[in-house]
Amino acid sequence: MSQTLTARFAGQMGQLLGPHFPSRIGLAVSGGGDSMAMLALTYEWARIYGIGVNVATIDHGLRPGSGAEATIVAEECAALGVPHNVLRWHWDGKGNLQDAARQARLDLLSDWRGDIGHILFAHTQDDQAETTLMRLIRGSGVEGLAAMAPTRLVEDEGGTWHLVRPLLNISRADLRHHIHTLKVPYANDPTNDDPTYDRVRVRQAMRTLGLDHVALA
Repeated sequence: MSQTLTARFAGQMGQLLGPHFPSRIGLAVSGGGDSMAMLALTYEWARIYGIGVNVATIDHGLRPGSGAEATIVAEECAALGVPHNVLRWHWDGKGNLQDAARQARLDLLSDWRGDIGHILFAHTQDDQAETTLMRLIRGSGVEGLAAMAPTRLVEDEGGTWHLVRPLLNISRADLRHHIHTLKVPYANDPTNDDPTYDRVRVRQAMRTLGLDHVALA
């Protein structure tokens, strides 16, 4: 399965970034299983094509374990010889926390990227399905149900860059199998099981109802 997954990932990267690949790309890696799998897959792919990789971890400082998760990424990047930076953010307590954190991620990565024009995010097929169902519940129209796009142009004061999601056609289960096979370390984020969050409730409901994430995605 790992070889097949590697080939699928390479094919997706070719579609999203080819045929003229950038000389260097960025990765947003939290330390969770999905993003650590993306790091492993990207490292092998980039090594073959001679593409440089820079990694950033955003520490929101909202949980006691967030610093340890950043350390996991830092140690793995050091072992791979990949440059890594921790970007820290502190919420001012205003507005919606999730919305503020989402915008902070983009702002921090924009300041960090330098001349890097493509930054990879580890949204998976499962995330796509959950997003689609969440938008359906909220009454989104046809455009809203299109959910997450594989690429998105981000425009800000620092210029423009591409947000790239190469894992949207790959399941979380396949990614876990890949990193377990390679013995890649990763952290389990406790908020992934916290029903306070809409996404977690939707994920739990999908399991209870037996909804197919592939069909939804």
